[in-house]
Amino acid sequence: MTRLGTGSSTKPLLASFKALGDGKASSKSLVEKEDEHTQRERRLLLTRTDSFDSLDDVRTQRQYQTFEAFGDVSHHKPVEQYEGIHRYDPEFVWRPKEERKLVRKLDLRICSWVCLMFFALQLDRSNIYQALSDNMLDDMGMNTNDYNTGQAIFYIFFLSAELPSQLISKKLGPERWVPIQMVLWSIVASCQAFLSGRSSFFTCRALLGMLEGGFIPENILYLTYFYTGSELPIRLGFFWISAQATNIVSAFLASGLLRLRGFYGLAGWRWLFGLEGLATGFIGAVSYLYLPPSPTQTKSWFRGKDGWFNEREELIMVNRIIRDDPSKGDMHNRQALSLRSLWLSLTDYDMWPIYLLGLSWLIPNDPMTRYLTLNLRSVGFTTFETNLLTIPASLLFILQVLWWTWVSEKTNQRLLVGLVSQLWALPILILLEAISESTAPWIRWGLSTLMVGHPYVHAIIVGITSRNAGSVRTRTIASALYNMSVQASKILGSSIYRDEDKPLYHRGNKVLIAICCYNIFLFIGAKIFYVSRNRSRQQIWDSMSTPDKQTCSDDYGSGQQKTGFSIRALNVGIGYGMNAEYSVDFLDLIDG
Repeated sequence: MTRLGTGSSTKPLLASFKALGDGKASSKSLVEKEDEHTQRERRLLLTRTDSFDSLDDVRTQRQYQTFEAFGDVSHHKPVEQYEGIHRYDPEFVWRPKEERKLVRKLDLRICSWVCLMFFALQLDRSNIYQALSDNMLDDMGMNTNDYNTGQAIFYIFFLSAELPSQLISKKLGPERWVPIQMVLWSIVASCQAFLSGRSSFFTCRALLGMLEGGFIPENILYLTYFYTGSELPIRLGFFWISAQATNIVSAFLASGLLRLRGFYGLAGWRWLFGLEGLATGFIGAVSYLYLPPSPTQTKSWFRGKDGWFNEREELIMVNRIIRDDPSKGDMHNRQALSLRSLWLSLTDYDMWPIYLLGLSWLIPNDPMTRYLTLNLRSVGFTTFETNLLTIPASLLFILQVLWWTWVSEKTNQRLLVGLVSQLWALPILILLEAISESTAPWIRWGLSTLMVGHPYVHAIIVGITSRNAGSVRTRTIASALYNMSVQASKILGSSIYRDEDKPLYHRGNKVLIAICCYNIFLFIGAKIFYVSRNRSRQQIWDSMSTPDKQTCSDDYGSGQQKTGFSIRALNVGIGYGMNAEYSVDFLDLIDG
């Protein structure tokens, strides 16, 4: 890959950057005074600037770190229907400290609320684990196999609803559809308080799966309206951290609510389902009023007549997003997807390794996660102790998400970091296979905690999916397809620990060890695949003439693909991170 350094030839250009940053010249006057070669060089000055004193002054020129260096800027102009078209300005400049301040504001206004909604989803999706510790299965005359069947039904319907829900969300807008989903599933979640046996249990699991399906990719798509590609992974990390925060909070809630057993003649788990379902419904109703459709549409009676952002902030948001990924301006946020977009996503074989990973990488940890409370009860811990003993696993999980997401971005190695999840699980599974019923309860708790608090690299792989999928059209579907593969893995994982294999599940652990070994080879194979694909793309690019390269970049801007491979602005010099070393072509697939 060709990269531009910080040699002495760049000093005159840096001086001109400083002049612009100080207000001594405009971008237009600078360009008019330069010859063609200097203009080209300045546009390609994509370099590390963190060693320079005038950091803000240099980075004021971010418009030259984008698509202006390749082809006609008009190719990258958003469509007229795009919500932020009135704020689009290819010559607009801003200081990094303004952007950092704005991103913090987005974190507070947008990311934190999305995390709250995910908190609500996880509250209704995982409180069944606390209910198990209160003898729910015995109360309804059910066994472990019935529970497995109910969970499989949930994930089948969850998986089946992914794509339809995504299509509805893209038509109505996620800011409308997600809150509607939340209110609908909260009604079903509350009705679980009246479960009476297998039939009602299976029915509620099916309805919950159908109504909750699509929630995760819809929120990921919504976040892409506000964040750049380099900012997204850490926000997705926060997204999944909120899920584990839910487990911590719900453990404390369950410790109190389950003590209501006998109050008005009801079991504690019935109070748990009813009250937590009502809380989710309230969050969903407020979300309908709170969520804005886009960065430039925040004015409302609920959010304030002046909205959340002033005109300059809206200019920064729109232009930084479009410069980071011009395809985000190809359609407006409530534009339905076509069957052709669906077909393009399904036939994009560059994404198949990611979908294949989704089918299996979580399976080694999934059975222990769903059986944690049952296993702890089986070794003699009380209901109260069991729920509190799940908290350390959630805390470990949170630390792992933060650490490995940061490491993946710092090292620019995502699949190899993902491999850590399997290298962590394998020795623990071997130890679980070796223990006996005489093993001390605290040792079994420790192994279970390490297994549940594993390196969770879901945010990393979702980031790969989003950035390798190309345009917003295909990204929407690709996110759904990846999440569908993950839900399919949960269906497979739900049948590994069987009633006849308890309490140690030795047979199930043997299966998990085999799957873990398979995943190790899969992660390594996916890495080799992307390295090979990028190498072949680089060879094609290097063999092309300058006019052909120009045509390719123009085709990329106009949404065409004429070269036999997808030209994607991923992990390269199109505004990818303010501190990154930039590349001057479009060929990289993430993690290749």
